[in-house]
Amino acid sequence: MKYTIALVFAALFAVVLAAPAPDADAQILRLESDVRPEGYNFDLETSDGKKHQEEGELKNVGTEQEAIVVRGSYSFVADDGQTYTVNYIADENGFQPEGAHLPNVPIGN
Repeated sequence: MKYTIALVFAALFAVVLAAPAPDADAQILRLESDVRPEGYNFDLETSDGKKHQEEGELKNVGTEQEAIVVRGSYSFVADDGQTYTVNYIADENGFQPEGAHLPNVPIGN
């Protein structure tokens, strides 16, 4: 199971990198990645100011509660010239982004 999850995330990462970029002239300045059976991480920076860092780790390996937890951040330069950054975690509670430009909406129980 854990190998399947690692392979799925590696494949998704490859698809994201292969997607056409809005700025066709952007070049990859830095790309580092490490895929392991129980986790992965990558760090990507392009010439158009985009940055994306992410790490994923398989938790509760071999149990019924086995799940992957992903933490990361990405930033980009918007049309208004400002750089926006989003920090996030994705786990059993879903995708949870945070950023100065994003509304802070409390989740009710």
